[in-house]
Formats: sequence, C-alpha cells, structure tokens
Amino acid sequence: MKILAIGDIFGKTGRQIIKNYLSQLKKEYQIDLVVANVENATHGKGISFQHYQELEKCGIEIMTSGNHVFDLEETQKDINKFSKLIRPLNSNPYHEGKGSIITEWKNKKVRITNLIGRTFMPPAENPYFVLEKVLEKDNSDIHLVDFHAEATAEKIAFAWYFVGKITALWGTHTHVQTADERILADKTAFITDLGMTGPSEGIIGAKREAIIRRAKDGLPAKIIPHEDKENKGQFNGIIIEIDDNTNKVINIQRINLKNLKW
Repeated sequence: MKILAIGDIFGKTGRQIIKNYLSQLKKEYQIDLVVANVENATHGKGISFQHYQELEKCGIEIMTSGNHVFDLEETQKDINKFSKLIRPLNSNPYHEGKGSIITEWKNKKVRITNLIGRTFMPPAENPYFVLEKVLEKDNSDIHLVDFHAEATAEKIAFAWYFVGKITALWGTHTHVQTADERILADKTAFITDLGMTGPSEGIIGAKREAIIRRAKDGLPAKIIPHEDKENKGQFNGIIIEIDDNTNKVINIQRINLKNLKW
C-alpha cells in the first residue's frame, strides 16, 4: 500500500495546485490513500464546507487539521458534516468532531489520528496520554498520526516514544518542509514537518509585507495568502510504502515540487 500525506494546503493557490497535480501524482506513484492537512485551505485560516467538498472531489480521502480548524463559524457549528475531516484529538474536550478514525482500505483497517502539540500552541491535553488511550483499544492494521506542532524537538521526541506502536508520524504546522524523512528503528516512518502546498513566494504562504510589518515594526497587519503575478506554487508531502503482508513500512519518500503553475 502507498499512502500520500500532503503538507498544509494553503489558500486558493494550494487548492488549485491540488486540482492541477494530485490526480497526476496519484497515477505516477500508484497511490492508494491520500491524507492531507487542510486547516489553512480557506483564505489561509480554517476550511469552509465548500472548500472541503472541493478537495474531496480532487481525491483526498482523509483530511486532518490543527489549531485553525475552528476559525470559521460554519465549522464550529457543524464539523460533523465534514465527514472526512478530523480535528486534534487532544484539543478542548468540548469541541465537536472526531480526532481519530478508522477507515477500511484495500482490506486493511487504517487508523488516522490527529494530535496537537503544546509548545507555543493553544492549551491542549497531554498528547502522550491521549494517544496511549487510543492504542489501548486499537485494532487497526495501519496507524497514521498527524502531529500538528510548532517545536521540532517536541515532534521528534513524540515520534521516538511511540516507535513500533504506530506505523507513521508526520509533523505539520510550520509550513516548512524538513529533510529528515526516515524510518525510525526500522519500524515507524517519520518526518518532522511535511511542509506546505500553496504559494511558494510568500512567507509560509502569506503575503510578505504583512509578516515583515509584524516582525519589524511590531504593528498589527492582516495576514492574507500570497498570490503573485507569476502564480508560483509548491506541493509538499511524503509517500509511505507499506508491505501488504506484514503491515510494516518499507519506504518513505519526500515530495517537494517547486515553481508549479496554477
């Protein structure tokens, strides 16, 4: 089985790149299942139901999220109608929606769990405790984890603690792809951050001027997606290959496509 995990889809550029390139990549790499982080799909923050449906039609089977999942009121009111979207399992327990689901794929039980880190992030329950509770009753063949976190060390430590207990863990949130993809102890596929699918010439997807104004002048500035005249975009993610007989990871490949027209 081959699984494609796509880094944070950012704004209109990200959605259009998915429309233009996902089908081609699925055929080229013979992908069986597509998982993508979509919490920035609508104008860079949150995801609307319209854009959820748009990405679903493009061939994304499971959508993960993070600290921006509830930025839009329609998601707050009825996240359960977004049937393929999950939110961080260890976020506020009063939040609606699921944080871990099992889907049947190629006669395999595939679990996808979404968690959020605690360093430089909104308050959340201890992700170690929460994932251990899931594992106590888990009967899946393959378990994939999207750990939406800021700190590099937090993601690496978390992955090493659960080596051999989960199939793969990838980090999201920073929008900057790391070059450390590997199979930890020959058991668990890992990368610190998938990166971002969206505008390549902005600052983590946003217009440069606003980010620089905040950093340099310390003044408020509205953050909006960067859309340049040349329509340059990028597609970030990883492909994980799993042995159909043993359910063990046999390969992890980083995808970093640049200068894409959308």
